[in-house]
Amino acid sequence: MEIAILALGCFWGPEIKFNKFSGVVNTEVGYCGGNTKNTNYQEVCNGNTNHAEVVKIEFDNAKISYEDILNYFFEIHDPTTLDRQGLDIGSQYRSEIFYSSESQREIAEKILKDYNNKHNGKIVTKISKIKNYCKAEEYHQKYLEKKY
Repeated sequence: MEIAILALGCFWGPEIKFNKFSGVVNTEVGYCGGNTKNTNYQEVCNGNTNHAEVVKIEFDNAKISYEDILNYFFEIHDPTTLDRQGLDIGSQYRSEIFYSSESQREIAEKILKDYNNKHNGKIVTKISKIKNYCKAEEYHQKYLEKKY
């Protein structure tokens, strides 16, 4: 098993999309890349923590590759808009790949370079080591209760 942590705007829609992907074992929404170990929705939305909204994807790398996960990542959001996805504006909605190993970092850099060539150098996606990931406990449960 392997994990991928990806920021691609608001985390609800991407979580649902990745959860349906064959080879994905589990998904959860959370925050990553910020200045504190723990945070909450209100702090993140106020812009006080530098966290991004992320989807944590646990996948079976015998059934789906990290490359496939990242290719799908680039296909389901706009990686050319800085701190924005659609009507969601703010640094928490940035496009960012958080890696857990040097192998993941190398793969992410190669795929980002390929997509950047396809988009004439307009990709703003960052690549960063996983830092201060925390699950979005309270809002995740409220969302599930409303939507399902």
